[in-house]
Amino acid sequence: MAKPVTFSAARCVCAAAAFALAIQSGSALADDLPDSTASPASSASASTDSSAEAKPASKWKIGFGPGVVITPLYPGSRELRVFPYPALDISYDDRVFSQGPDVLGVNVIRSENYHVGASLSFDFQSRQEKDDPHLHGLGNVDGGPKLRLFADYTFWAFTGSVALYQDIAGHGQGKTVVTDLYASLPTGGWLFSFGPGFTWADALYTRTFFGVSSQQSASSGLPAYSTGAGIRDVHLNGYVSYDFSKHWAGSIAVTLGRLQHYAAASPITERRTELNTLASLNYRF
Repeated sequence: MAKPVTFSAARCVCAAAAFALAIQSGSALADDLPDSTASPASSASASTDSSAEAKPASKWKIGFGPGVVITPLYPGSRELRVFPYPALDISYDDRVFSQGPDVLGVNVIRSENYHVGASLSFDFQSRQEKDDPHLHGLGNVDGGPKLRLFADYTFWAFTGSVALYQDIAGHGQGKTVVTDLYASLPTGGWLFSFGPGFTWADALYTRTFFGVSSQQSASSGLPAYSTGAGIRDVHLNGYVSYDFSKHWAGSIAVTLGRLQHYAAASPITERRTELNTLASLNYRF
């Protein structure tokens, strides 16, 4: 069984990617087991063949291909944006990896059932005044790298995961914590995973994306709005992958969320429901 490990959300898109990352990496240990079927032979030729059969599989897992991301134009937007991205799936010994928005990560502690580690993750969340007349006077918020600290644990078909994202680019995105629980079902070449989750955000994050200061209010015409730390959203994750052949595989991760508390009541928010999707086609060596 291909077991989830942690498409976490760098919020939801990065949640659809941490989610996919957790699911796919769980099968790495089984794939890395050496071939134990080889036996000694009486001839030199047979001995050579036996040695070749006993050679362990490569610890490298490499895959890449095209991908596409669908995400809100900005947090709370009613509009969606679509853009391509390179779908990398690279790992070494289930220890070091580069996958989805996780540019570079390491499983510091790992076993067949759990992973604890850190990664440098790119967050697609941003907001530009030019995106919508509704935003004029609020200022721009750029996307950028975040430090992700994560842990996951799998029991049978169920996986629980938690990931903390810390803005390290100084873009005012603070920190968020994404918690998910999901079940996985493999059948044939298919893998289905789904489950609920929620995102907590600190006061800096909510102030940047959903708050309106007195100065911003004067510039934009929106009412002033104060925010604080709390639950940003509740969401439902879904993930489907299919192995077309030994080398080709396709996957799609979807996160459907509902903004809560400060995010839901903000005058910046035009729609509480969020849809984030990440789809990819990978060639695996």
